[in-house]
Amino acid sequence: MVRQDALRLWCRKDWKLEAGAMEYTGSQYVGEFVDGRMEGDAEYILPTETKYIGEMKDGMFHGQGTLYFPNGSRFDAVWEKGLVVKGTYTFSDGLQYDPENWHYCDSYDRRFYTEICHGLKPAGISQLTNMDPPRKIPPGCYDCGDGFYNPNTRIVKDYNYRFLRNADDDEHEWIVRTCRKGWDETMGPEPKS
Repeated sequence: MVRQDALRLWCRKDWKLEAGAMEYTGSQYVGEFVDGRMEGDAEYILPTETKYIGEMKDGMFHGQGTLYFPNGSRFDAVWEKGLVVKGTYTFSDGLQYDPENWHYCDSYDRRFYTEICHGLKPAGISQLTNMDPPRKIPPGCYDCGDGFYNPNTRIVKDYNYRFLRNADDDEHEWIVRTCRKGWDETMGPEPKS
């Protein structure tokens, strides 16, 4: 297994690919090659810093492998020719998604996972997110689950303030309608002065 910071190609009669960064996609591959294709045990890092560690075949995820996401969650799966055969998603707090019996934060039970594990807070003390205490949202921004959204610039940045994406009109409308704000608003009738 070879790790390098840059892609190296060399030629005698044909081009051979060793290992390293992939200039055009911004991804990194650390692993084995067979006939110039990514194959065998590998680590594949996407530009979003999502990391795949597992088996590759013919340049695709194939066999046992795990996707590790920057927010701390993970997806353990069996892959076949780049497609998931069977997998389990685990949130960063340890909660595993169960597609058969998913009752987390639904109309039946609105508790957060941390409330299920550690109990409810006393009356009058609200828990606003699964993370307790919740993240501090920059003024004028929203917490959209994978980062902070600025409605003026329409940019989502991760929690370390690195660019994630530009929000389209649908995402903008959804975030403004449903996500937690970085400011307080008076709800109901205005108090008399």
